[in-house]
Amino acid sequence: MKHSKKQRRTGEHIHWCMECNTPLADRICCRCKGQGRRIQLTEPGDIRFASEYENQLLSGLLMEHFGTSPFDGRIILLNKVPGDDRSDEVIVDGIKAGLMWFDPVTKKHRFRPTADGAALLLETATENVVTIEDTGRHLSGKKVKPENTAGIPESPVLIRTETGLAGAGEWQESGILKIQDIKRSGAQLLPETPSMEDIIAANIDHIRRLGKDGMNIIRGIANQKQYRKMPVQVSFSGGKDSLVVLDLALSALKKRDVKAVFVNTGLEFPDTVEFVRKHCRERKVPLTEESAGNAFWENIDSFGPPGKDFRWCCKVCKLAPAAKAVENCSSSNGTCLTIDGKRRYESFSRSSTPASEMNPFVPGQLNIFPIRNWRAIEVWLYIHWRKLDYNPLYDTGFERVGCYLCPASMQAEYEIVKKKYPQMYQQWNSYLKNWATEHSLPEEYIDHGFWRWQSHPPKMLKLAEKLGIKTKPAERKGRFEIHSVSGTSPCTAGGYSVEANVTGLTFSEVEGVMYVMGSITSSEELGVIAVNTDEFSITYYSTGSLKVRAGSRESAEEIFNTTAANLARIRNCTLCGLCTKVCPADCISLDQGLRIDESCNACGRCLDSCVAARYR
Repeated sequence: MKHSKKQRRTGEHIHWCMECNTPLADRICCRCKGQGRRIQLTEPGDIRFASEYENQLLSGLLMEHFGTSPFDGRIILLNKVPGDDRSDEVIVDGIKAGLMWFDPVTKKHRFRPTADGAALLLETATENVVTIEDTGRHLSGKKVKPENTAGIPESPVLIRTETGLAGAGEWQESGILKIQDIKRSGAQLLPETPSMEDIIAANIDHIRRLGKDGMNIIRGIANQKQYRKMPVQVSFSGGKDSLVVLDLALSALKKRDVKAVFVNTGLEFPDTVEFVRKHCRERKVPLTEESAGNAFWENIDSFGPPGKDFRWCCKVCKLAPAAKAVENCSSSNGTCLTIDGKRRYESFSRSSTPASEMNPFVPGQLNIFPIRNWRAIEVWLYIHWRKLDYNPLYDTGFERVGCYLCPASMQAEYEIVKKKYPQMYQQWNSYLKNWATEHSLPEEYIDHGFWRWQSHPPKMLKLAEKLGIKTKPAERKGRFEIHSVSGTSPCTAGGYSVEANVTGLTFSEVEGVMYVMGSITSSEELGVIAVNTDEFSITYYSTGSLKVRAGSRESAEEIFNTTAANLARIRNCTLCGLCTKVCPADCISLDQGLRIDESCNACGRCLDSCVAARYR
């Protein structure tokens, strides 16, 4: 992720006032005027306050592992870090105390202390404490076998030495203890236990400055001459970020009509729908609710489960209602100002978000992003400072409050859905299980969240191997058809994309003609065929999903149509041999059906001459 030096300094660390025991979004504490101690963070550094659910979860894990929970009642920060599923650095009293994560194998949360965290826990721990000999050598990463001591494999252990070292480790087989981190630590819990009001007081100058800057961004764009009379709407999803921008917009444009727009995908949590309506009603904000209705379920049979790398659902459930909302909002010149809560820390694709831009997804919409550089902790500080009611789902363990079956969600969140919304979970899980059966995939494929990808990343392939789960779906043949998903739209990775689903072709048949489109990379084991050139990319999955991406809308549509025509040749081929006669590379074979080998130079002459390609 590329940021400017200023952005990098902001995103990778936070400060902590050791006098007041409060986290600081800036360097100086507004309570005692002292300078906070810098804490380096793992990227991207979108640090947040632990929710009520996360506090209870951590407390339960500490009691389970070590028989103590000394962090109760303290302000705890969580910093999301890379992992197999949900993983967070835990920071308490200015100390990186450990890592809390969800294990997708056991479907349970786990906690591993740092050496500093171990020092804090050793003060009161009664379980899983081991004393080892200090050999005077470097011990981190080493394996030892304490006398007359053994534990359950993979269970966490607090380690101390008679010379005062503190550390953490994990039991392995045969009573072997692997030391993960150990050192001479002076870490101690601080005497102060601040309230949220104390934390706001310590950060008040920074919060006010953020709010003022956000309002100035809104005013600076909305009050420009060409936009002054245009209608203004806030994209209000019911999440924390859109809650803040709604408040900023109402404060910045007091003499101007501002309305909220809620795009109901038909897959929202009931709590979210209720919160959006209640909040707007209590603040007397006009609310427009545009619904996708049953669009997701009407299209699922054609396209299958959406994936992180194949989000057809966004086009069907978000773009169509959003376009309707803009159409209803637009001024006489066809433009609508929309204030949006997008932040650059949320994802790699949002890291270069400007202050405003025309929405490439929805023509006629100028988006304004007043909190694009805010971190999650700053969003929450603003919410608490302004005493804004927020979506109650945040207190129940959800980090994001979008669609309940979104493939971008963590498996940890699906476990919460399973408990909190059993009927919704069962409807989706039943569909997934039936889909898996139709594709000869085991139930475990669904249980461990493999459905969330068309092409699985290395971490998921490693997990599948560990669990012995098949990840390649069986091929299904039938009538040849290509269904595209709501036309062409901008792609988060850049350019424009077209998604579609192909039926009636085998993986081998598709592989046999794709050299016409360019040099291919193919893996039957992974079930993916890819064509990547400087101008475009084509990805085909064994499930039948097809994705085309190019630099412009016109190019994406052209490449998609050419690809579709190329695939139509397979099913419609009459073995007339005309393509072999026009091919300058002599790379086409008809002995076992139409096949084109790697010597193809992608000139396209065979495709231009093929009558079968014109009928699909």
